[in-house]
Amino acid sequence: MTIQRRTLLGASLTAPMILSARGAMAQARTVRIGMVGPLTGANATFGAQMREGATQAVTDINAAGGVLGQQVVLETGDDACDPRQAVSVANQLAGRQVRVVIGHYCSGSSIPASKVYTEEGVLQISPASTNPRYTDEGSWNTFRTCGRDDQQGAIAGKYIAEAYKGKRIAVLHDNSAYGKGLADETKKAMNAAGTAEAIYAAYTPGERDYNAVVSRLKAANVDVIYVGGYHTEAGLIVRQAKEQGMNVTLIGGDALMTNEFWQISGAAGEGTLMTFSSDPRKRPTASDVVARFKARNVDPEGFVLYTYAATQIWADAARKANSVEPRRVADAMKASGPWQTVLGPIGFDRKGDVTVPDYVFYVWKNGSYAEMS
Repeated sequence: MTIQRRTLLGASLTAPMILSARGAMAQARTVRIGMVGPLTGANATFGAQMREGATQAVTDINAAGGVLGQQVVLETGDDACDPRQAVSVANQLAGRQVRVVIGHYCSGSSIPASKVYTEEGVLQISPASTNPRYTDEGSWNTFRTCGRDDQQGAIAGKYIAEAYKGKRIAVLHDNSAYGKGLADETKKAMNAAGTAEAIYAAYTPGERDYNAVVSRLKAANVDVIYVGGYHTEAGLIVRQAKEQGMNVTLIGGDALMTNEFWQISGAAGEGTLMTFSSDPRKRPTASDVVARFKARNVDPEGFVLYTYAATQIWADAARKANSVEPRRVADAMKASGPWQTVLGPIGFDRKGDVTVPDYVFYVWKNGSYAEMS
């Protein structure tokens, strides 16, 4: 596990803690926040998205005068989507006295890390963790700027039942908190709409050869594969299915929202469907921020703007509360919305979930994805 820092945003974690009088005054005029995601490992593309979003948000906040007269210092942590590493990073950031953590990405990391943040009095805002347990089992400090698996799965399951009536459907998952949770919610909605799956099975993440799984799908004459899991395995499964001569449609969730999916699937990914919120890059509220990202040759795809919005909301709520004390900021977040963000207005319910989720379908065509018309 490593915790990385951008020197422009604050002193190094390894810097001596002996401060001069001038240094002590400078430290008093700063407030530390954290961003944690998978900066290494199979999901590092999403950690990079989150880091870009948090870094730009902090840059913009500081350029506008900071928060309550304090400049914001960003601490960046890598959990590699590993629950044990997530807990370790959470404890380290709490020890660094961060006021809020923007993260984590994987639900399997956010859920155990949230227990640390609750004990240590740290606010947590995830831009990406969709498993309902994160807020259902959470405390005063758990929020997210994305939707939930039961909301996303309801949209996916209903669509599959209607669009593929009479087809043979497989529901696969990777046994992760995110993947299995999303697959189960999709299956539940699909079943409620009158469509039963031909296969419901788990696969092992991290492998390179899924031909045994594909052979089972082929023997069952599957027409549609719903994958509750991440882009790497989904891309391999659809590619190997097409290589075995299967004419199938792959459907997945928001973890397919990266150009890396196509790099893995190749042309076999053509026609793949996935659920995500309507494209935040095209919203009027995002135009100025998107322009700043593009000026740096950064495409704010996936969870970049969700991370930016989480950081933005924290700063505005701290100003509203006239305090960076986490409980006071959390109270303001629930009581004073909706917050005007790069994503548009966002309000929170008593659990810390967004009050207006917004899931739509996207389709992959010619190496890029766009909302279905």
